[in-house]
Amino acid sequence: MISPCSPAGLNKRSMVFRTPFFLPLIYPQLVWRISTSEKKIFLTFDDGPVPGPTEFVLDTLEKFNAKATFFCIGDNVRKHPEVFKKIVDGHHAIGNHTFSHLKGWSTSVQEYVRNTDLCTAQIQSAGIQLPVAESRPLFRPPYGRIKKSQISALTNYRIIMWDVLTGDYSKSNSAKRCLEGSIQATRSGSIVVFHDSMKAESNLKHILPRYLQHFIEKEYSFELL
Repeated sequence: MISPCSPAGLNKRSMVFRTPFFLPLIYPQLVWRISTSEKKIFLTFDDGPVPGPTEFVLDTLEKFNAKATFFCIGDNVRKHPEVFKKIVDGHHAIGNHTFSHLKGWSTSVQEYVRNTDLCTAQIQSAGIQLPVAESRPLFRPPYGRIKKSQISALTNYRIIMWDVLTGDYSKSNSAKRCLEGSIQATRSGSIVVFHDSMKAESNLKHILPRYLQHFIEKEYSFELL
Protein backbone atom coordinates (compact mmCIF):
# COMPACT_ATOMS: atom_id res chain seq x y z
CA MET A 1 0.00 0.00 0.00
CA ILE A 2 1.13 3.51 -0.73
CA SER A 3 0.53 7.04 0.46
CA PRO A 4 2.89 10.00 -0.01
CA CYS A 5 1.26 11.69 3.00
CA SER A 6 4.00 10.53 5.31
CA PRO A 7 5.88 12.27 8.14
CA ALA A 8 9.05 11.57 6.18
CA GLY A 9 7.96 14.26 3.72
CA LEU A 10 6.68 16.80 6.22
CA ASN A 11 7.85 20.37 6.62
CA LYS A 12 6.89 20.59 10.31
CA ARG A 13 6.79 24.37 10.37
CA SER A 14 4.29 24.74 7.55
CA MET A 15 2.51 21.37 7.45
CA VAL A 16 3.42 21.13 3.76
CA PHE A 17 4.52 17.79 2.33
CA ARG A 18 7.35 17.14 -0.11
CA THR A 19 6.97 13.56 -1.28
CA PRO A 20 9.61 11.34 0.37
CA PHE A 21 12.44 10.70 -2.11
CA PHE A 22 12.19 6.92 -1.87
CA LEU A 23 8.56 6.55 -3.02
CA PRO A 24 9.26 7.35 -6.71
CA LEU A 25 12.04 4.76 -6.58
CA ILE A 26 9.71 2.12 -5.17
CA TYR A 27 6.79 3.03 -7.45
CA PRO A 28 8.37 4.23 -10.73
CA GLN A 29 5.20 3.33 -12.66
CA LEU A 30 3.46 6.30 -11.02
CA VAL A 31 4.09 9.92 -12.03
CA TRP A 32 5.50 12.00 -9.16
CA ARG A 33 7.28 14.85 -10.91
CA ILE A 34 7.91 15.91 -14.51
CA SER A 35 11.52 15.69 -15.63
CA THR A 36 12.41 19.06 -17.13
CA SER A 37 15.28 21.52 -17.18
CA GLU A 38 12.83 24.34 -17.89
CA LYS A 39 11.12 26.53 -15.29
CA LYS A 40 7.78 24.74 -15.38
CA ILE A 41 5.32 23.90 -12.61
CA PHE A 42 2.35 21.57 -12.94
CA LEU A 43 -0.56 22.74 -10.82
CA THR A 44 -3.30 20.27 -9.95
CA PHE A 45 -6.60 20.74 -8.12
CA ASP A 46 -8.43 17.87 -6.42
CA ASP A 47 -12.03 17.25 -5.30
CA GLY A 48 -14.05 19.59 -7.53
CA PRO A 49 -15.95 20.79 -9.32
CA VAL A 50 -17.61 22.78 -6.53
CA PRO A 51 -19.50 26.08 -6.99
CA GLY A 52 -17.46 28.87 -5.43
CA PRO A 53 -13.99 27.34 -4.90
CA THR A 54 -13.63 25.98 -8.44
CA GLU A 55 -14.81 29.24 -9.96
CA PHE A 56 -12.36 31.20 -7.79
CA VAL A 57 -9.54 28.95 -9.00
CA LEU A 58 -10.55 29.37 -12.64
CA ASP A 59 -10.77 33.16 -12.35
CA THR A 60 -7.36 33.31 -10.64
CA LEU A 61 -5.70 31.05 -13.20
CA GLU A 62 -7.09 33.17 -16.02
CA LYS A 63 -5.78 36.35 -14.39
CA PHE A 64 -2.26 34.90 -14.34
CA ASN A 65 -2.53 33.13 -17.71
CA ALA A 66 -1.86 29.79 -15.98
CA LYS A 67 -3.08 26.31 -16.86
CA ALA A 68 -3.82 23.45 -14.47
CA THR A 69 -5.10 19.89 -14.27
CA PHE A 70 -8.34 19.28 -12.37
CA PHE A 71 -8.82 15.84 -10.79
CA CYS A 72 -12.60 15.72 -10.60
CA ILE A 73 -14.87 13.61 -8.42
CA GLY A 74 -17.43 12.01 -10.71
CA ASP A 75 -20.36 12.71 -8.41
CA ASN A 76 -19.40 16.39 -8.30
CA VAL A 77 -19.36 16.46 -12.11
CA ARG A 78 -22.87 15.00 -11.98
CA LYS A 79 -24.09 17.55 -9.42
CA HIS A 80 -22.37 20.60 -10.89
CA PRO A 81 -22.18 20.22 -14.70
CA GLU A 82 -22.19 23.98 -15.23
CA VAL A 83 -19.04 24.39 -13.11
CA PHE A 84 -17.39 21.44 -14.82
CA LYS A 85 -18.10 23.07 -18.19
CA LYS A 86 -16.19 26.17 -17.02
CA ILE A 87 -13.09 24.02 -16.41
CA VAL A 88 -13.37 22.57 -19.90
CA ASP A 89 -14.05 25.97 -21.49
CA GLY A 90 -10.90 27.29 -19.78
CA HIS A 91 -8.87 24.67 -21.71
CA HIS A 92 -7.55 23.03 -18.57
CA ALA A 93 -6.79 19.30 -18.33
CA ILE A 94 -9.24 16.87 -16.72
CA GLY A 95 -8.33 13.90 -14.53
CA ASN A 96 -10.27 11.17 -12.73
CA HIS A 97 -10.48 11.21 -8.91
CA THR A 98 -12.97 8.31 -8.61
CA PHE A 99 -16.73 8.80 -8.57
CA SER A 100 -17.15 9.01 -4.80
CA HIS A 101 -13.67 9.83 -3.45
CA LEU A 102 -12.87 6.30 -2.35
CA LYS A 103 -10.13 5.36 0.07
CA GLY A 104 -8.12 2.78 -1.81
CA TRP A 105 -6.74 1.06 1.27
CA SER A 106 -10.22 0.10 2.48
CA THR A 107 -11.76 -0.72 -0.91
CA SER A 108 -11.64 -3.94 -2.91
CA VAL A 109 -9.87 -3.88 -6.25
CA GLN A 110 -13.11 -4.69 -8.09
CA GLU A 111 -15.04 -1.85 -6.45
CA TYR A 112 -12.15 0.59 -6.86
CA VAL A 113 -11.91 -0.06 -10.60
CA ARG A 114 -15.70 0.07 -10.98
CA ASN A 115 -15.89 3.41 -9.18
CA THR A 116 -13.01 4.83 -11.21
CA ASP A 117 -14.59 3.77 -14.49
CA LEU A 118 -17.90 5.25 -13.31
CA CYS A 119 -16.15 8.60 -12.93
CA THR A 120 -14.79 8.34 -16.47
CA ALA A 121 -18.28 7.54 -17.75
CA GLN A 122 -19.68 10.58 -15.94
CA ILE A 123 -17.03 12.85 -17.46
CA GLN A 124 -17.71 11.42 -20.90
CA SER A 125 -21.47 11.91 -20.44
CA ALA A 126 -20.70 15.61 -19.97
CA GLY A 127 -19.24 15.61 -23.47
CA ILE A 128 -15.56 15.17 -22.59
CA GLN A 129 -13.63 12.39 -24.28
CA LEU A 130 -10.67 11.47 -22.10
CA PRO A 131 -7.56 10.52 -24.11
CA VAL A 132 -6.81 6.90 -24.91
CA ALA A 133 -3.93 4.83 -26.31
CA GLU A 134 -0.52 6.46 -25.71
CA SER A 135 -2.13 9.43 -23.98
CA ARG A 136 -3.83 7.49 -21.24
CA PRO A 137 -6.51 9.24 -19.17
CA LEU A 138 -5.20 10.80 -15.97
CA PHE A 139 -6.07 9.35 -12.58
CA ARG A 140 -5.20 10.40 -9.05
CA PRO A 141 -6.09 8.21 -6.05
CA PRO A 142 -7.97 10.13 -3.33
CA TYR A 143 -5.76 10.73 -0.28
CA GLY A 144 -2.86 9.33 -2.34
CA ARG A 145 -3.83 5.93 -0.96
CA ILE A 146 -3.73 3.05 -3.39
CA LYS A 147 -2.81 -0.63 -3.19
CA LYS A 148 -0.33 -2.31 -5.53
CA SER A 149 -3.18 -4.53 -6.74
CA GLN A 150 -5.22 -1.47 -7.66
CA ILE A 151 -2.26 0.04 -9.52
CA SER A 152 -1.96 -3.18 -11.51
CA ALA A 153 -5.68 -3.09 -12.32
CA LEU A 154 -5.56 0.52 -13.58
CA THR A 155 -2.86 0.21 -16.24
CA ASN A 156 -5.18 1.92 -18.74
CA TYR A 157 -4.81 5.10 -16.66
CA ARG A 158 -1.77 7.33 -16.16
CA ILE A 159 -1.62 7.54 -12.36
CA ILE A 160 -0.53 10.97 -11.19
CA MET A 161 0.79 11.46 -7.68
CA TRP A 162 2.64 14.62 -6.59
CA ASP A 163 5.87 16.26 -5.58
CA VAL A 164 4.31 18.94 -3.33
CA LEU A 165 1.17 18.72 -1.19
CA THR A 166 0.23 22.27 -0.18
CA GLY A 167 -1.86 21.33 2.85
CA ASP A 168 -4.45 23.95 1.90
CA TYR A 169 -7.22 21.72 3.30
CA SER A 170 -5.79 21.56 6.85
CA LYS A 171 -7.53 23.67 9.50
CA SER A 172 -4.33 23.56 11.57
CA ASN A 173 -2.35 25.04 8.69
CA SER A 174 -2.45 28.85 8.58
CA ALA A 175 -2.68 30.40 5.12
CA LYS A 176 0.59 32.26 5.68
CA ARG A 177 2.56 29.15 6.64
CA CYS A 178 0.92 27.14 3.89
CA LEU A 179 2.02 29.70 1.32
CA GLU A 180 5.57 29.88 2.66
CA GLY A 181 5.90 26.09 2.80
CA SER A 182 4.45 25.59 -0.67
CA ILE A 183 6.86 28.09 -2.20
CA GLN A 184 9.78 26.53 -0.34
CA ALA A 185 8.90 23.00 -1.47
CA THR A 186 8.26 23.76 -5.15
CA ARG A 187 10.98 23.19 -7.75
CA SER A 188 11.16 22.89 -11.54
CA GLY A 189 8.95 20.02 -12.67
CA SER A 190 6.96 19.89 -9.43
CA ILE A 191 3.45 18.47 -9.56
CA VAL A 192 1.69 20.56 -6.92
CA VAL A 193 -1.61 19.68 -5.22
CA PHE A 194 -4.23 22.24 -4.27
CA HIS A 195 -7.92 21.54 -3.59
CA ASP A 196 -10.89 23.33 -5.15
CA SER A 197 -13.12 22.37 -2.23
CA MET A 198 -15.12 24.10 0.48
CA LYS A 199 -12.71 22.72 3.07
CA ALA A 200 -9.72 24.41 1.42
CA GLU A 201 -11.46 27.57 0.22
CA SER A 202 -10.35 29.94 2.98
CA ASN A 203 -6.65 29.07 2.70
CA LEU A 204 -6.83 28.81 -1.07
CA LYS A 205 -8.07 32.38 -1.51
CA HIS A 206 -4.99 33.65 0.30
CA ILE A 207 -2.44 31.22 -1.10
CA LEU A 208 -3.18 30.73 -4.79
CA PRO A 209 -2.82 34.28 -6.17
CA ARG A 210 0.31 34.92 -4.11
CA TYR A 211 1.81 31.57 -5.09
CA LEU A 212 1.20 32.28 -8.78
CA GLN A 213 2.55 35.81 -8.52
CA HIS A 214 5.73 34.60 -6.80
CA PHE A 215 6.65 32.07 -9.47
CA ILE A 216 5.58 34.18 -12.42
CA GLU A 217 7.92 36.91 -11.19
CA LYS A 218 10.63 34.24 -11.25
CA GLU A 219 9.68 33.46 -14.88
CA TYR A 220 8.06 30.07 -14.27
CA SER A 221 5.16 28.89 -16.40
CA PHE A 222 2.25 26.73 -15.29
CA GLU A 223 1.59 23.84 -17.66
CA LEU A 224 -0.83 20.97 -18.26
CA LEU A 225 0.05 17.38 -17.44
